[in-house]
Amino acid sequence: MKPNKLALALAGLLFSTGGAAASAQTAPSSAPAQQNPPAEPQKATQLQTITVTGSAVPRIDVETPSPVTTISAQQIERSGLTTVSDVVRAISADNSGSIPNAFANGFAAGSSGVALRGLTVNSTLVLIDGHRNATYAVADDGQRSFVDLNTIPLSAVDRIEVLKDGASSLYGADAIAGVVNIILKPNYKGVEGTVELGTSQHGGGTRRRATFLAGGGDLEKDGHNGYLAVQYQKDQPIWLRRRGFPFNTQDLRRIGGPDLNVGQPAQNSGSVYGSVTPGGLRMPGDITTGVADDGALAQPLRPCGANSTPVTDDTGSYCEQNFQSLYGQVQPEMEQGGIYGRFTIKLNENTRAYLSASYFQAKTWAPGAPRPVQNSTPHNTNNIALPPTLADGSLNPNNPFAADGRYALLNYAFGDIPSGFNYDNHNARLVGGISGSFQDWNYDVTAVVNHTWLHTVQYGFIDYNALLNAINTGSYNFVNPAANSSQARAALAPGYDKNSTSDLDSLDLAANRPLWDLPGGPLGLAVGLQFRHEAQNDPTLNPGFQFQGLGNAQTKGSRNVAAAYFEFNAPLLESLEMDVSGRFDHYSDVGNTFNPKVGLKWKPFDWIALRGTYSRGFRAPSFAENGSSSAQGFINHNPPDDFVAAHGGSGNGYVNQYALSIFTLANKNIKPEKAKNYTLGVLVQPADWLNVSVDYFNIKKTNVIGPADTSSALANYYAGLPQGPGVVVIPDRPDPLFPNALPRPAEVDGLYINASSLKTTGVDLDLQAHFDFGHDMQYITELSGTQIFTWELTLPDGTKQQFVGTHGPYILSSGAGTPRRRASWANTLVWGPARVTGTFYYVSGMKNYAADVGTGPGNCLTAIPESCEISSFTYFDLTGSYEINDHVSITASVLNAFDRKPPFDPANYAGGGANYSPTWAQSGLVGRFYNLGVKLKL
Repeated sequence: MKPNKLALALAGLLFSTGGAAASAQTAPSSAPAQQNPPAEPQKATQLQTITVTGSAVPRIDVETPSPVTTISAQQIERSGLTTVSDVVRAISADNSGSIPNAFANGFAAGSSGVALRGLTVNSTLVLIDGHRNATYAVADDGQRSFVDLNTIPLSAVDRIEVLKDGASSLYGADAIAGVVNIILKPNYKGVEGTVELGTSQHGGGTRRRATFLAGGGDLEKDGHNGYLAVQYQKDQPIWLRRRGFPFNTQDLRRIGGPDLNVGQPAQNSGSVYGSVTPGGLRMPGDITTGVADDGALAQPLRPCGANSTPVTDDTGSYCEQNFQSLYGQVQPEMEQGGIYGRFTIKLNENTRAYLSASYFQAKTWAPGAPRPVQNSTPHNTNNIALPPTLADGSLNPNNPFAADGRYALLNYAFGDIPSGFNYDNHNARLVGGISGSFQDWNYDVTAVVNHTWLHTVQYGFIDYNALLNAINTGSYNFVNPAANSSQARAALAPGYDKNSTSDLDSLDLAANRPLWDLPGGPLGLAVGLQFRHEAQNDPTLNPGFQFQGLGNAQTKGSRNVAAAYFEFNAPLLESLEMDVSGRFDHYSDVGNTFNPKVGLKWKPFDWIALRGTYSRGFRAPSFAENGSSSAQGFINHNPPDDFVAAHGGSGNGYVNQYALSIFTLANKNIKPEKAKNYTLGVLVQPADWLNVSVDYFNIKKTNVIGPADTSSALANYYAGLPQGPGVVVIPDRPDPLFPNALPRPAEVDGLYINASSLKTTGVDLDLQAHFDFGHDMQYITELSGTQIFTWELTLPDGTKQQFVGTHGPYILSSGAGTPRRRASWANTLVWGPARVTGTFYYVSGMKNYAADVGTGPGNCLTAIPESCEISSFTYFDLTGSYEINDHVSITASVLNAFDRKPPFDPANYAGGGANYSPTWAQSGLVGRFYNLGVKLKL
């Protein structure tokens, strides 16, 4: 191509006319887009255009300037994974902030979310057939909105396209880190069903799964097609008591750690048998200010019984219990199922219409340990005491020191009151669309109505005022809990339930057409409009902060969004492609934003291509961040050494690790997050059996929304320095043993603010190769890996916090950290009717510190010699199938076939993982898992 021809091609692009519009895609990605009229009629019969995630212009070449990874239904079947959540979260680019099902005590428990590039779940956009979905009704950490992967039917999935690039220029908000587009089957003929049964070798987790898929009608011959997909799965719980050390206990003394089993008076923790210590009140009349007598020793409130160990030490005698073994779970009990149906009709040769409907339900049961009488949030009851006389003047039968007029400092857990959460999530979605061609235009109009509702039940949490009343009146029997009436228990723990909802209603109008021929082919134009309404209503979980030890969040908001986008795809030369797109969004609550993108792909030779993109993106504030909202969560906090020394050392339970409350309020003046995204990649296909892609990414987010910096707030508090604007640290009650010393912090309060910037860089590798050996034998190998170079947060004062390869950011979801590398390597051998696939999964180790909570090298999150380095984790899944005939096949799998144990990680949040990470190493604690299934096809 001569230079003047290239100049003319560029001029044709720059001076072409185009409109502005907005939709994710010109047509649902599940179906090929309408074919562009080619220059050569003979060529039209050979090539078919498709719409690829990340581009709205139909194309013949599936490789765009942006990196897109496709996971086919066949690959999913070979993996042995049974849910959309498992498949998507196995993507190597999923990193920091990813939400696992196993994190059953988080704000967004009962859900699952993906976080590409480690930018948390609110920066990855999840689409179905190129269209948006309603978010989970509860925000992660009370802040981040995301789509729950548990409510998408795997049985109807045709493929999953993962765009690992910024895409706000087409899709709008949230597509900063990338897009996961789950594409459902456009049509289906036939009948098939599967039945599967699986269980863990080490006990628990029995899985029952069934799917059914039936459809009929030939769209071309009959003018219609309809199908129905149904699936059901139930997973039994796995209890920690069936797993070994150190995952089944809180006593880590044999590896140099602390003994955190309950019952110890020095730890402000009580067993179900309780203990009491004689003392008085620091503040007369306030039974929450108990102070033990000098030299006083604890004694059991009642004799130690089953599942307890009598202990006598320098604090006295008590009954120690291992609640982790008695009540902890590796995974909660879950039940999910749903139905999806689609009917498509061919109106004429150029027009098709379809209507789809789905309903999905996911239930999670997450029982907890008995609730303690001691707690620091929202009311401090760590020093609560039984009075010598009751409100009616009689001696207190629960207080063994009552006759001497002494108070009894109480350590106790309500073993006769079950506790926990039940989550019942529903998702109903209705989608209708019509697509076709008119003259030179291809068009698509799609309407989406999506409503979710989540019923949450919490039970067993102790009402603060009811607790004080029960102690003062003697209405609850601490000495003999079996004597308590159901009314007495219900008064103490009345329970609470709420219904949370989210909605998305949208109308997408999209069109595309070829404009004129350029040297490399026709210049393509796509335009579109989008109108949508979003709403969320999540009532408070802890009304009036009445329940002890329970975080709180409430979110309410709604908005309307109007958007328009355009895209030009210009084959400037046969070897050079340029793509330019842009999108304008108007939000009723945060105003306007425009985000462009430009991409180039150059093929100097047939077997190699270079590609790169530059884009700008944004994330609109969630309703939790700018609505009528607030959130209170907890992190594990270890006071600094000088503070511990001022309170007599680590033997004082007041200064040992405890739950620190983080309370954040919505800010109506918050601005959207902004991002700049660069990618640069190379694709190599030296032979038809091998293709390799390597893509570098560089993302910088500004105006990052977050709570006030907790580490700075705590440092200022301990140093006696003033706090920043809008930040308040609320002190706890004074230490009864050192009442004049600085109290420990109980709560950090602040507004969400646009305070920081964030930068992440890394590289993705994808390799696919296949070999045909003849005799009906084939070998397929697929390697996918992600390496993060930088994950750096810059605070308003210029301080930089580096998180890659560490347990930070710790104040994020389950505090799982940011592993530097993730990878998977699948190898499949097909020989006639038999198929065997082995897949290695790898996640790199981490340093056990986190800059956002003030820890760094030499100052680990946990003071256990073995825990400052968290090892890498590699496990291997083996799956296979055999087709007995055209109608019957057998499937089998052994997940975690080598029974690899998870690396020791004691820094995970309580309820998040028992000395391991459920985000990165869940399969390690599940252990070797067997699954057997039968597939029938008619």
